[in-house]
Amino acid sequence: MKWDTLEEEPCSLARTVAVIGDRWSLLILRECFLRIRRFDDFQASLGITRHLLADRLKKLVRFGVLRKIPYQEAPKRYEYILTQKGLDLYPIIMSIVHWGNVHMVDARGRPLLHEHKTCGKMFDPVMVCSECGEPLSAKHVHVHPGPGARRSSPVHASARERTKRSAESA
Repeated sequence: MKWDTLEEEPCSLARTVAVIGDRWSLLILRECFLRIRRFDDFQASLGITRHLLADRLKKLVRFGVLRKIPYQEAPKRYEYILTQKGLDLYPIIMSIVHWGNVHMVDARGRPLLHEHKTCGKMFDPVMVCSECGEPLSAKHVHVHPGPGARRSSPVHASARERTKRSAESA
């Protein structure tokens, strides 16, 4: 796999990493979810160089995660707004935040708390099965090749091995 062609890989994780897999893109997305929208505000909040910020914003726009909306004509300035594709990254961002809250927090505690507007309670994000609603963990998930998988992928080999073991034990 080559870093500059990850978006062409037949792997959903590799394609996603091509879009959000560097620290600045993730931090820009964090700021977007905290309602930061303007270039100067991103730069002030993150301390990122103008060149790097412009590059990452351009990439996020190119991949359809953000859209540019002009808010000033002279000079031309834009706000960067999350698209539906960008909003769909919220569970990923929240999972990373939760991991940091569990494994990287210091003695002061969590830097941010999240309140569910509907019930008014502070919450931790939980991943559940879309079919039965049960919480998910890696131990309780089997991976099967999908229609877009390569025949030589590790998932195919793993699935063949599981099928072979099941047949032998039957």
